[in-house]
Amino acid sequence: MAGIQIERVGKRFGGALALDSVSLDVADGEFVALLGPSGCGKTTLLRIVAGLETRSSGAVRIGGRDVSDLRPADRGLAMVFQNYAVFPHMTVFDNVAFGLRMQKKPREDIERKVRRAAALLQIEPYLDRYPAKLSGGQRQRVAVARALAVEPAVLLMDEPLSNLDALLRLEMRAELKSVLREAKTTTLYVTHDQTEAMGLADRIAVMQQGRIVQADAPTTVYSRPASTFVGGFVGSPPMNFVKVTASGRSARLDALDLRPPADGDLLLGFRGEDVQLVPPDEGMTFVVKVAEPMGSHLLLTGSAAGCPVRVVAPPTASVHAGDRLGLRPDPDRIAWMSQDSGLALDGHA
Repeated sequence: MAGIQIERVGKRFGGALALDSVSLDVADGEFVALLGPSGCGKTTLLRIVAGLETRSSGAVRIGGRDVSDLRPADRGLAMVFQNYAVFPHMTVFDNVAFGLRMQKKPREDIERKVRRAAALLQIEPYLDRYPAKLSGGQRQRVAVARALAVEPAVLLMDEPLSNLDALLRLEMRAELKSVLREAKTTTLYVTHDQTEAMGLADRIAVMQQGRIVQADAPTTVYSRPASTFVGGFVGSPPMNFVKVTASGRSARLDALDLRPPADGDLLLGFRGEDVQLVPPDEGMTFVVKVAEPMGSHLLLTGSAAGCPVRVVAPPTASVHAGDRLGLRPDPDRIAWMSQDSGLALDGHA
């Protein structure tokens, strides 16, 4: 096992800047998710760590060793891709053993490590089968087992669950977290799915336009986003932002008194589940446009202070389109942002 140090890595494709001096430390045994929308540079960064893409500047270290110019095979890592990439003409055993055989390991070691990886991924009953006789989830387990069997210092994963259906993705996510915790493998995981990142990672590095804009524990990224971009990208529904003008560290929205940390044009950020529904004359006025029963909750979409707002209400709440309600956000769960920069005012920027 080993940590990863990404030091001011930059990447240009012609005149286009894909990565802008990215730095990130991943501790030994830590699971870090690179999260962001398509085109933000997360897969490019992962491929540079893997050695599948050349950097334009900066350095990559694994276990303190500069691997920037080494071949992928010499970096002591393994990768799991979005597609299963299992060999159809080989049994599950031979697929899992492939990397070990390429390393010319003794037969006894191969047998032991294959069966250990198969036990971790719960595919022991299928070792004699061919991939054509496996489900999509089982094939993905084979791909992960093949990566873990070589006992890599670092495991790189590029959207490994995105080809699975929703229920199978949920099951695999839980299994993957358990397996990697037991294996204690340093993992860098690329995804655009914030639910995956929140559920799996020890830390989330949120990327935007080739830069890491926040790297924190999942709960911190969720509750104290560094910018409106992070707050709007992480969470379902995303964080609400309402325009406020403050003077003397005080502001008022309808019947709601606020104590912002600065004066001027600000954004009041709050999560849809962190508000109390009150009468209109006791809070910020919220006009309901759509009420959607979601089973576990009622999702209310409307507007407050001229800004779009989504609120999570109890499933038994009697609320309908056209209703006027009052909102009182939990003062301990509020985020304050600058309207000009979109950055948080609490030091996370």
